[in-house]
Amino acid sequence: MFEWVYFARPDSIIDRKEVYDTRLRMGMELAAESPVEADIVIPVPDSGRTQALGYSVATGIQYSEGLFKNRYSERTFIIPGETNRDVAVKIKLNPIRSVVDGKRIVLVDDSIVRGTTMKRIISILRNAGAKEIHVRIGSPPIVAPCYFGIDMKTRDQFIALNKNEKEVAESIGADSVAYLSIEGLKKSIGMGDMELCLGCLTGRYPLRVEGEMEEKQTTLDQL
Repeated sequence: MFEWVYFARPDSIIDRKEVYDTRLRMGMELAAESPVEADIVIPVPDSGRTQALGYSVATGIQYSEGLFKNRYSERTFIIPGETNRDVAVKIKLNPIRSVVDGKRIVLVDDSIVRGTTMKRIISILRNAGAKEIHVRIGSPPIVAPCYFGIDMKTRDQFIALNKNEKEVAESIGADSVAYLSIEGLKKSIGMGDMELCLGCLTGRYPLRVEGEMEEKQTTLDQL
């Protein structure tokens, strides 16, 4: 599922499904599940852009580019070390003050892993005068490691583990936080449990992983 949520280019076609279209539907489903009164919807660039547009389309709340991205920076969630990630965020993003000052903002991103990036972004927006910041995430909470190629190896990294949405909001300094449901994610992609790997969302994996729960599918031949 992480290909559709984050990694793949928006113009990619995976299993005859356009990634841009699935992300747009994720944003629309998120809006249906977790509406909020606000003045503008802004994305975390570039990862949350299509989901934010979907949220805006579904709610009628104006879409705005409130953060400017340094295109020569790295993807922060894969940078090792919290201090390094925090510095990288400062270099990576700057607010457009005229857009965010005095506004109630719906801040949309595709996912939260550790929360370091989102916490810093919220601080940047607060300092630029944002009145309220409501974080909306276009995928369900990540609560388990990925064993199949994404650098999320230990459970203690995940901000959503053992925290409800209110506690996550307090941890990152947001007025509220809401995630897309697993059912909403599957509906947006148009695939079910046995067609998607949802291991990092459910803790149940499509292939055998020692010490972890697995789904019915047990060999690559069954993919």
